[in-house]
Amino acid sequence: MRSLLGGIRLALRAIRRNILRATLTVLGILIGVMSVVAITALGAGARDSVGSQLQALGSNFMIVFPQSTAVSGAQGAQGSGKRLTEEDGRAILREATEVKALTPWLEASVQVVAGDNNASTEADGATAAFQEVRDWPLARGELWTDHDEATKSKVCVLGQTVVTKLFGSADPIGQTIRVGNHPFHVLGVLKSKGQAPLGGDLDDVLIMPIGTMRSLILKTPPGFVGVFFISATSADMTDRAVKQITDLLRQRHNIAEGAQSDFKIQTLKQIQDMQGRVYDLLTLILVIIAGISLIVGGIGVMNIMLVSVTERTREIGIRMAIGAREADIRTQFLVEAVVMAVIGGLLGAFLGTVIVAVTAQILEWKMSVDPAALAVSLTVSGLTGIAFGFFPARAASKMDPIVALHRE
Repeated sequence: MRSLLGGIRLALRAIRRNILRATLTVLGILIGVMSVVAITALGAGARDSVGSQLQALGSNFMIVFPQSTAVSGAQGAQGSGKRLTEEDGRAILREATEVKALTPWLEASVQVVAGDNNASTEADGATAAFQEVRDWPLARGELWTDHDEATKSKVCVLGQTVVTKLFGSADPIGQTIRVGNHPFHVLGVLKSKGQAPLGGDLDDVLIMPIGTMRSLILKTPPGFVGVFFISATSADMTDRAVKQITDLLRQRHNIAEGAQSDFKIQTLKQIQDMQGRVYDLLTLILVIIAGISLIVGGIGVMNIMLVSVTERTREIGIRMAIGAREADIRTQFLVEAVVMAVIGGLLGAFLGTVIVAVTAQILEWKMSVDPAALAVSLTVSGLTGIAFGFFPARAASKMDPIVALHRE
């Protein structure tokens, strides 16, 4: 213990004598630890932020969308000549006992004009049930009626971003806007949703009755649906609802037993699992890159320690001459390498924590430094000092004291 404490004192004294060299020595380790701390916090923050946005859809949320299937060795554009229709949706609501609500959904990019202002946005077609399925109430105004849906009225509700683009701070309710070449009456404004889980502005949207969308904006066949958004009766019944929907649609689309379905159902849990795997993979890749930086920093420590051993050869010879053992010399230089590595790790942890705090403020995410990542980073920096400092320390301890004393 006395030898160790003496080694730490000598290490700190050597570092003070060569501040610039010591700073350059620990730079690689500093960057590596800083990267690990910041990356793990950023990955966890992004995962939590996206997860909370997905969770806002409800744990019983599902999406049904068409997919191509192989037909006689070829790929059909809409599967086996089938597509999702509003009649499919009505059958699901009628026969799937674990389905609580359903809305068909169509979307397209449109140009919207109000007075002298115009903007590009996303136009969506849906039924009034979209409010329940997507948990998307109005901030003000009202939604269209069943009569509006039946008569394909030119009415719509706007997202907050579209309101800002077209009307600024003015009230858009009751105003007339032009979507493409068609005038639409604005009935209400949707409550702000913010950013989408996978990027994009959810409030940059205009929603209208799906019949109006089909007849005026997309010009699709009658009853055509892009996807279904569905809510199960409860989170526990989601798997059962998926099976009911699958069996019903396969029967309606005349899909033979064992053949591939021409549709796919994705639940919120599947979306969350996929998102989690993506973030875990990205975090792993970035941590590996940061680990490479630690290795480069360790090589820097080893090179500087070899230079230090060469410069202090006479000092080593004097210490050996007055009774220092090989273990004492080895401990001195090994402790010096570890002290520099740990100092780099501490500085990296501090800067990484600062970066996390600043990033959390900018992105408005709940981010915090993972204590486990911090402990691992500091431990690895110490082990890096041991691993890369051992060779210079051993070289110093193996010197012949007589030869070392003759070195100028």
